[in-house]
Parts: sequence; structure tokens; C-alpha cells
Amino acid sequence: MNLLSIRIITADIERLIKFYEHITGFSLIQYTPDFAELRTATATLAIGSIRTLQFFGGDDIAQPQQNRSIIIEFKVEDVDKEYERLSAYLQGSIVQKPTIMPWGNKSLLFRDPDGNLVNFFTPVTPEATVRSEGK
Repeated sequence: MNLLSIRIITADIERLIKFYEHITGFSLIQYTPDFAELRTATATLAIGSIRTLQFFGGDDIAQPQQNRSIIIEFKVEDVDKEYERLSAYLQGSIVQKPTIMPWGNKSLLFRDPDGNLVNFFTPVTPEATVRSEGK
């Protein structure tokens, strides 16, 4: 079994597409007006509009802007450079400036426009580097 994708359900898909394109520097693939994906080498971040919920059984299956338990994490080459690049854009959305965590990652934590937590991190200890390479 492999984890392939995480999906965010949103009431404003265009806003989230633009946000994730801006922070990652990648273009999302928008398959329909209601569904887009950001594909990376290891996983996919999918974004679906609330209209896609009808295919899963109805509007009550998921609620946009209600997440308080998931952190969407991106490994980046240099979290300090990413902070410099994005700090003005993320004004008011930064939860934690780059900080070394007890498990060896330097982490920048912020919220996307729907309130989902996003973590850009760089492994800074040998143990964290090995762990992030899946070895």
C-alpha cells in the first residue's frame, strides 16, 4: 500500500490553486473547474471544490475550512530562503518562523487561505536527513 494523495475540499478552488502555485513555484494541473492536482515525486496534493462532494455521497461528507488536525508538509532545499521569498506574501498567515524542531528539521509553519496548516521544512541533522530520504 502507498499513500499517494491528500485532498483539500474548498469553497474557492481558484484561490487555493493560485496560493499553492505561488508557494511551491509549480503549476497545478486543473482537470476540471472543480478538481486540480499538484504532483510531486513522492505524493500529490489534490484540491477539489465542494461540488465534488456529490460524487462521494453529499455535501456533509467534508466541510471546507474546518481542518484543525492535519499539516501539509513540503520538504524544501532551504527553509530560510523560502521564508525570505514568501514572508511578505504570507503576511498574517505565518504561525511559526523557521525553527529547529526536536526531531531535527528546521520548520516554517503557516496557514493556507482556507486555514489549513502548511509546513515547509529542511532536515538539518544527519538523522533527519536520513529519515527524510526514506532510508
